[in-house]
Amino acid sequence: MALRGWQRYIGLAIVVSLVVYSLLAYRKPEWLPPSASNPWATKPDDSVSKAGPVPPPPDQRPASDHPIDRLIRDARLQHRLVLGKRSLTVEQAASRYRERRGRHPPPGFDAWFQYAHEHGAVVVEDFFDRVHHDINPFWAIDARTLRIQTHTQPELIRIRGGAAQLVTEKSGPWIRQWFDFVKTFAKHLPDLDMVLNVMDETRLLVPWEKIDAYVRKEQASRAFTPLEHAVDRYSGLADVEAVAEPYEHRWIHGEENRFWDHLRAACPPNAPSRNASVLPSFADAIEYPARPMPYTYQGFVQNFTESQDPCLQPHLRGMHGTFIESVSMSTAHELFPMFAGCKMPQNNEILIPGAMYVNNDEYYSGGQSHGGAWADKKDGLVWRGTASGGRNKVDNWWHFHRHRWVQMTNGTTVAALEAGEARRGPTFHLPPADVYRLPAPLGDWVSSVADVGFVDLECFPGEKHPDGSKVKECGYTSPVMSVASNIKMKDQYDYKFLPDVDGNSYSARWRSFLRSTSTPLKATIYAEWHDDRLTPWVHFVPFDSSYMDIYGVVDYFLRGHDAEARRIADEGRDWAEAVLRNEDMVVYVWRLLLEYARVVDDKRDVLAYVADLR
Repeated sequence: MALRGWQRYIGLAIVVSLVVYSLLAYRKPEWLPPSASNPWATKPDDSVSKAGPVPPPPDQRPASDHPIDRLIRDARLQHRLVLGKRSLTVEQAASRYRERRGRHPPPGFDAWFQYAHEHGAVVVEDFFDRVHHDINPFWAIDARTLRIQTHTQPELIRIRGGAAQLVTEKSGPWIRQWFDFVKTFAKHLPDLDMVLNVMDETRLLVPWEKIDAYVRKEQASRAFTPLEHAVDRYSGLADVEAVAEPYEHRWIHGEENRFWDHLRAACPPNAPSRNASVLPSFADAIEYPARPMPYTYQGFVQNFTESQDPCLQPHLRGMHGTFIESVSMSTAHELFPMFAGCKMPQNNEILIPGAMYVNNDEYYSGGQSHGGAWADKKDGLVWRGTASGGRNKVDNWWHFHRHRWVQMTNGTTVAALEAGEARRGPTFHLPPADVYRLPAPLGDWVSSVADVGFVDLECFPGEKHPDGSKVKECGYTSPVMSVASNIKMKDQYDYKFLPDVDGNSYSARWRSFLRSTSTPLKATIYAEWHDDRLTPWVHFVPFDSSYMDIYGVVDYFLRGHDAEARRIADEGRDWAEAVLRNEDMVVYVWRLLLEYARVVDDKRDVLAYVADLR
């Protein structure tokens, strides 16, 4: 009888939710501050893909529409629809959890929500899709096996009796930063072992067929435990405390220049990259896609999630340092519970906020100031960084993404290509004139708007001066690029546009850019914890990892759309201060670790929060 009553409750809840959702879709929710009233694209259950904006009928579009006008307009509309689903009570949050996840919430859900509510967190169930995308495959693996695998690992955070312990062999800064973060709310967590990836590079790449089978098994196991059978106490890890023999995962090393082949095995069978092998040589020129990518709209990124996906972009095997030759490599084809600060869409780590986000290092944050008034900023973009992203060498450097970025934003190099001097810029092609509306001469325009340069060329192998200091320039790149003067983060905020591109992994500056008074621009192949709560074209400006659209993007804003750029800067900053705070990272990781503790528990099928139903 209890189960049938619960089913009736679910039916009524769904009907009520649909009615409320429909009403909210046509007005700005009163609880939203003015800066948070912008649209963002929703996603289907268990998906981390932001659907591209839905275009209005052709007869409803202004005749003078620029493609970016439409992308901004549609993104704002859809963002408003998602924000209408904010939960303000634990009953709402639990109901929406059940609707979206097909299970009861885990035990401890009420204390988690109370913390979120007391700290003003914006709780929208969609914002936690990444948690379930990362955790769900583990439901297909025996829970005790997962506990044994993690218990004896050399780099982990251990929670016992509400206290955090650090277990580490390397004592690196990342793991200590994560530990300091987790211990602040460890008293609310069940016992667990949290293995951490302390490398820059991403690790786990389980073949697509295996992950697909795991996901199907998890989906088939979803059920609402009858209330009388629900258990609200985790079992703990006492049964594995006596296990002394370390679990050795099967890591693959030493194939730094063949990482692409490991990745493509994790792509769906029909993905364009699945049958595109690693390039046999990088001696040839780079190869661009032959036609506009499906995730673009008239040359500009429409679906940011797809733009991050190497499985859809076989050309990236010769255009991104990760696939040319990574600095180091330690990957595996078997699923294993490991937490990390970022990953590519095909990787199987469990995402948490990057370690640099949970401290206040001024080098990455820019300090307490996040920039001055918009009217006082320079009309252009600034970027400083190192030539990271992999081992750039004399015979491959022109394939590296950061080298391409620096050359494409150097006016002298662009002018040389315009004049037919191909040797000046071997890393890129000029964008097609029939796709983008660009100023001419392009080289002069780039010189007037971009201040971009490397502060270290990161040569491989590296060299040292006689005094032991590092040589920051490379003989093989000296004819076309040199080391630029450094610009502190707080001074970069003097520019209107702050572009962000990949290095070896995620960019530790991204959160600071979002919190600044400037407009952040982003191109990446890496996913992060916060992706579900950030809206392209509302909170930041996306651009492609080929960088072919960067001129068109910047020119759009500088040529008559300053107000749009300022609005993205303002609303992106206000939104970051609302959903990317330290408290929001606590809310995310706390919720994640409740799910993780449940999936490694033998009683996981009956562990549930159901107090709101009784």
